[in-house]
Amino acid sequence: MIEKRNQDFENVILIGVITQEQDEEKSKEYLDELDFLTITAGGKVVKRFTQKLDYPNPKTFVGTGKLDEIKTYIDNNNIQTVIFDDELMPSQLRNIEKLLECKVLDRTNLILDIFAQRAQTSYARTQVELAQCQYLLPRLTRMWTHLERQKGGIGLRGPGETEIETDRRIIRDKISLLKKKLKTIDKQMAVQRKNRGKMVRVALVGYTNVGKSTLMNVISKSDVFAENKLFATLDTTVRKVVIKNIPFLLTDTVGFIRKLPTQLVESFKSTLDEVREADLLLHVVDISHDSFEDHIDSVNSILAEISPEKEKFDKPILMVFNKIDNYTHKTIDEDDLITERSKEHFTLAELEKTWMSKMNNNCVFISALNKINIEEFKKKVYDEVKKIHITRFPYNDYLYQDYEE
Repeated sequence: MIEKRNQDFENVILIGVITQEQDEEKSKEYLDELDFLTITAGGKVVKRFTQKLDYPNPKTFVGTGKLDEIKTYIDNNNIQTVIFDDELMPSQLRNIEKLLECKVLDRTNLILDIFAQRAQTSYARTQVELAQCQYLLPRLTRMWTHLERQKGGIGLRGPGETEIETDRRIIRDKISLLKKKLKTIDKQMAVQRKNRGKMVRVALVGYTNVGKSTLMNVISKSDVFAENKLFATLDTTVRKVVIKNIPFLLTDTVGFIRKLPTQLVESFKSTLDEVREADLLLHVVDISHDSFEDHIDSVNSILAEISPEKEKFDKPILMVFNKIDNYTHKTIDEDDLITERSKEHFTLAELEKTWMSKMNNNCVFISALNKINIEEFKKKVYDEVKKIHITRFPYNDYLYQDYEE
């Protein structure tokens, strides 16, 4: 059950590790993302702590010496919450809480909390609650130690307070009930998808906060909620769109993220059916983000995970590189030994000559917010939809004659 959040910001510190598999640059990048997640959830990041380790400590994630340092900082700076950049095991959570004596969350709990805030429809709320219950079940002992003082801060929209002796049974019963409820809704949604007939289905996919909803609003002239925050859109939205004289259905889906909680992937299988059953995917990429290539890999990985074959997603994909008006690249000033690097904006013509233009052999560069190169984007989408449309309606030749809108 989703509680109304407290409006007061909590002071938060973030904790990450630098390992052989996650170097310092990558660790900083993940913490930057965790910072954004924390702000989205309603927290205020005061400080970050990192530690170099061969691998995370199995008992306390970071070393006990680092935890002592963190504990001192918490006591001296009125810190309410500590958030770790990886999913913690139940035993780690218990050990850390005993040492720090404050609220301890991990990345998974934080993402679940944001999803709880953003869920608007009954279906989305049911999916989030199921994910919360599945996350909570092995952590009930930990939660009981301080449920009474968890009233409204981030990461606290759990299924509620009960006696510890009956918690597990209640949570298991609730998981069973929620799964049955989702099955019923799944059948209803499957009927809805079937009733859409043979219309071509196009789905917007991509990392969170890349501009999918903004692009949806531009191309469909709708008013889907869009905001510069992670997971601004959680509920799937479908709109009928007509480009030139060919109609199709456009779906805006939930954004993906690295280290996506397993519970959410499982719970949102049905929402991702919209992606699975789409005829064409528009993979939107925030080209202005320093790690957009990693974002592409993360999205492709999740697409492969929800694919029936568990391999490469076998759908035509149009790569849509968004936010080109914010994209810069680093240059080295050879004439100035003092100024080593500067940033320079790419023009549209320059972007079309880069390696990105050859990605997937099908891409377009746009700015959805400022409507840059949108007509070229529409033409690309039209061409792809037309290929599919012809196979379904081969006798409607008159539809495919190009004309000015």
